[in-house]
Amino acid sequence: MADEINTLEDLQAAVTDDIGGVQGTEELVARDPVRDEFGRSYATGKRKDAVARVWIKPGSGKVTVNGKDMNTYFARPVLQMILAQPFTVAGVEGQFDVVATVKGGGLSGQAGAVKHGVSKALQLYDPSLRGALKAAGFLTRDSRVVERKKYGKAKARKSFQFSKR
Repeated sequence: MADEINTLEDLQAAVTDDIGGVQGTEELVARDPVRDEFGRSYATGKRKDAVARVWIKPGSGKVTVNGKDMNTYFARPVLQMILAQPFTVAGVEGQFDVVATVKGGGLSGQAGAVKHGVSKALQLYDPSLRGALKAAGFLTRDSRVVERKKYGKAKARKSFQFSKR
């Protein structure tokens, strides 16, 4: 750092000298669609202890989870709404068929895992949907898990009742 930078023009010149021109930094990474020989995209979604394997392909909007229809597997309307969120954010409702297998966790965690997997698979099938899904936070795994129980405690943090005598 023998040269002292006092103005914005000096800073611009220093940056372009270091990286070989500003034009090279503005280049966007072009993503290619990832599909198998059947025209499907596959992704794994995770939430709490649940792991979902998800395949999507163009279709009529049918969602199958563990061999059952979505409405029978996830009977609560809140869970069905969670599964529909990636499609509404991406603006592709009713355009993709989903086949998912889920293991582990409870129903809420499984719904979150399928949502995560569907979001990742949509982004792989059509990379132009990545911006909307990422802005909504659907491509990030929710890493919150149940805290483990500690010894000498009733639960993770709850203590046994204190007795003075």
